[in-house]
Amino acid sequence: MTATETGAEAAPPSELAIPGLTAMQRARAILGGSAGNLVEWYDWFVYSFFAIYFSSHFFPQGDPLTQLLQTMAVFAVGFFARPLGAWLMGLYADHAGRKTALTVAVSLMCFGSLIIAILPSYETIGVAAPILLVVARILQGLSVGGEYGASATYLSEMAGKRRRGFWSSFQFVTMVMGQLIALGLLALLQSTMSQETLESWGWRIPFFIGAAMAVVVFWIRSRMDESQSYENAKASGAEKARTMMLFSRYPMQTLAIFIFTAGGSLAFYSFTTYMPKFLTGSAGFEKNTATAITAGALVVYLMALPFFGWVSDHFGRKATLWFAFGGCALAAYPAMTALLNKPDPFVAFMIVASLVFILSGYNAVSAVVKAELFPANVRALGVALPYGMATATFGGTAEMIALAFKRAGNESAFFLYVAAGLLCAFLVVFTLKDNRKHSLILED
Repeated sequence: MTATETGAEAAPPSELAIPGLTAMQRARAILGGSAGNLVEWYDWFVYSFFAIYFSSHFFPQGDPLTQLLQTMAVFAVGFFARPLGAWLMGLYADHAGRKTALTVAVSLMCFGSLIIAILPSYETIGVAAPILLVVARILQGLSVGGEYGASATYLSEMAGKRRRGFWSSFQFVTMVMGQLIALGLLALLQSTMSQETLESWGWRIPFFIGAAMAVVVFWIRSRMDESQSYENAKASGAEKARTMMLFSRYPMQTLAIFIFTAGGSLAFYSFTTYMPKFLTGSAGFEKNTATAITAGALVVYLMALPFFGWVSDHFGRKATLWFAFGGCALAAYPAMTALLNKPDPFVAFMIVASLVFILSGYNAVSAVVKAELFPANVRALGVALPYGMATATFGGTAEMIALAFKRAGNESAFFLYVAAGLLCAFLVVFTLKDNRKHSLILED
């Protein structure tokens, strides 16, 4: 039986003979790959943060909670486009290169943001308004789904063996930066515009900004270098990626990624994207206070990610995953319950900051731990597809399920749901091998 048939593909000798990148080349590659990731996630989160201001434009019927629930359902539709984007762009990245796939992904995000920015309301064009909103979110879902696999693969391959965890953590650093910029813009517009102005037209501003930023990143990405891993696999004549390869040759890796992504994305969207709505709608904080609490916690998150990336380089990815999933599984219910009692804003900040600090143990290694499970010829697809499927199923529905529990008068059940997802992810970590001995990213 060959190595290929067992799923343990060995690198051809020529793959190991290619000299490594210099420190400056590596830094430029990481920064170039990260810039687009920031814009992608800025555009993605702007929709969620500004939904309370534009939901009535596209769903005029019903009370504010119903309108918000409908708008979040469209947010979930974008998530369900992500597996398709992950599948298509993952295959494309493995066939045509990481750089090309990343350039296409940011173009789709630009178009999606521009559509939302200029989209007329329901009163102007009727049912076409929510339909076009769904189309725009599908484009953004395809973009983000494709972005994740290509970006995670590219950054992990370009990071270098000694500091792979640290440098690849910048995928989530830029993701959180995009979220923080979106939240900061929300705070700025809330402080400089009246609620009436924001609801009338001010909510369109962040979507115009996102479209313009995507154009800049398109220019940057068109000038990036391709990764050595892709070039080496291409030169060696390695078999081209096919979808069924994941399930026939790498079924355990694919399942593991699905399960711990399900827990991680459920917690991430609960503790970050949903948090401002939870603090205002359930805990009773003012909108500005809730925004400030969430923004402060995201700053803590931002600083924790490189730290846990560094920890993973010294103690292995499993250590940080156990800390993140186990800690959050234990903390989710009591922390969210405490927030319901509307503590002092500083205490609320400490609670939210503690949750995201613990969770960063997963997010810091989210990209690299997946990339290290697959050989280069199928890596982008292997990273992207199970991630996209899990995020659509659990991350994309988190806010909708939370609002549904709230509407049913049993909000605390949502906290248990989050904790259960994290517990499942914690258990799956036991099945992973030590990356320090078994990583399939072979370049130094």
